[in-house]
Amino acid sequence: MGRTRTYQWEDPAVSAEAAGRMAGIDFLRELQAGRLPGAPIGYAIDLRLDEVEPGRVVFSLTPGEEHYNPIGSVHGGIFATLLDSAAGCAVQTTLPQGMAYTSLDLTVKFLRRITAETGTVRAVGTVVNKGRQTALCQAQLVDTKDRLLAHATSSCLLFPVPPPQG
Repeated sequence: MGRTRTYQWEDPAVSAEAAGRMAGIDFLRELQAGRLPGAPIGYAIDLRLDEVEPGRVVFSLTPGEEHYNPIGSVHGGIFATLLDSAAGCAVQTTLPQGMAYTSLDLTVKFLRRITAETGTVRAVGTVVNKGRQTALCQAQLVDTKDRLLAHATSSCLLFPVPPPQG
């Protein structure tokens, strides 16, 4: 017998447009409060933005079998998505209105297996160093006992938001 999962999302253009009109930390707080629609990927994997502070964010996810790879554990791409989101959004909290970022690289070290029995996991992202054009950030994925499950580092390119078209 097959299993199904249904989810829906809102127009991502709404949030993308709003991102250029406010400081990064304000934008993330609006997402966290539900006043702006979250990213479609968040709905697809059930990712939650739990904490937003300057230079630090926390995302969480409760793993289920819908996140599994063929060998019965959470797929590494789910780990990477959590870590990339946390690291990049930590950088975003430091950006003024009119600035944006994109990940240049992501290096992930997988340390422990995750299954549905692991329980809720948290990705804690922090800024290591921020310059004018790039930022270095990291994220740690931990379980409810604060055991380290995975670690990532990322470099982000910082750039001005292009002006609205039309």
